[in-house]
Amino acid sequence: MSSPARPIGVFDSGVGGLSVLCHIRAALPAEDLLYAADAAHAPYGAKSPQFIEARALALAEFLVAHDAKALVVACNTATAAAIVRLRERFGLPIVGMEPAVKPAVEATRAGVIGVLATSGTIESGKFAELVRRFGSQARVIVQPCPGLVERIEAGDLEGPLTRGLLDGFVAPLLAQGADTLVLGCTHYPFLTPLLRELAGPSVEIVESGAAVARQLARRLAETDFSPAQGAGGERFFSSGDPALLAALLPRLWGAAAPVERFSAG
Repeated sequence: MSSPARPIGVFDSGVGGLSVLCHIRAALPAEDLLYAADAAHAPYGAKSPQFIEARALALAEFLVAHDAKALVVACNTATAAAIVRLRERFGLPIVGMEPAVKPAVEATRAGVIGVLATSGTIESGKFAELVRRFGSQARVIVQPCPGLVERIEAGDLEGPLTRGLLDGFVAPLLAQGADTLVLGCTHYPFLTPLLRELAGPSVEIVESGAAVARQLARRLAETDFSPAQGAGGERFFSSGDPALLAALLPRLWGAAAPVERFSAG
């Protein structure tokens, strides 16, 4: 009898990584997926790199203890703070996030792109290097978005508070000629319908979830793991109140599912 296929572990500070999980499920329909939301410590955006690195290591340990064969850091801020340490610590494929500045530079017609991200991502050396690499090809305007993750974690994707926040972040970018917007936080794709309404149909919106899923598939193909067969399943975990994540799953994941409480670190 063959041994059961090992799952893929995915983590984020909260529900944002579900936007990446959707792309992973579409790209790898046979794989079993574990999703860990570090809701007890969300959001990560304004926390220190040292704190975020410690949480990322703890979450990775939790998923590896559940026999994960690969890890996806479905959080731009955690990737910037911890991806190097994670790859040093764990001998398995680890895929992180990177704001889609390169495809945005390729897509812009006006030569101006706007990047919506958390302060933790924007202040990282990894992001600075990304802008340095591609900033000569287009003007890159960076917009921190304090408070936006909290609105999404609360399930408010189109209410007046969220609309007012997002409009306040996007309007200055549009006023400076940006015709392409980069969603530099995995939470933000859930605001795409509202963002399209505010920005208009001529503005291109780019995010990294599909590219991360493709990279994960490539990395798995390079390993000696047998490809998964059949239809994959999912398990969801939260370090906070499981009921809060469970209440958002039908809307953000597209289906209801039980959520288990976990403690890491």
